[in-house]
Amino acid sequence: MTIQGIDVAYTAVATAENGRDGRVSTDDGRLDVVVNPPKEMGGSGAGTNPEQLFAAGYSACFQGALGVVARKEKADISGSTVTAAVSIGKTEAGGFGLQVAISASIPNLDAETARSLVEKAHQVCPYSNATRGNITVDLSVV
Repeated sequence: MTIQGIDVAYTAVATAENGRDGRVSTDDGRLDVVVNPPKEMGGSGAGTNPEQLFAAGYSACFQGALGVVARKEKADISGSTVTAAVSIGKTEAGGFGLQVAISASIPNLDAETARSLVEKAHQVCPYSNATRGNITVDLSVV
C-alpha cells in the first residue's frame, strides 16, 4: 500500500486526557468535550465518545466533497444531507475495529445521478481516502 503525500494546508491539533473516559480539547479552545464510553460498552454514556466525533467529522467532510463534485457536474444538491454511522466492535484478531455507513439524501436528483455523485464524493473525501482499504465503508442514497 502506498502512503499518500499531501501539501499541508491546515493541521488540527487535539489532546485527550484519560483516553475514552476523560476529556478532549483542541489547541485553539473551540472544542472541549467530556468523553465517556457509551452505555453499550459499559460506560456511563454521560459525554460524547470518539465514534460520535468521528461520525460528525466524516459526515461534514463527505457533505463538502459531495458539494465539490456537484459543482463540477452542475448538479443541484440543495437540501441534501449526509449521515455517517460509525460502529465499533471486536475484530476476529481480538482488538477493536470500526465500520462506517454513509447515507446521503439528495432530494433534487434522481436516484442514479445521486448515487453517481455519492460514489464520486467517496473518491475525493479526505476521510474516505484515509479509511479506504482499512475499514468497511458502505454507501447508500436514501
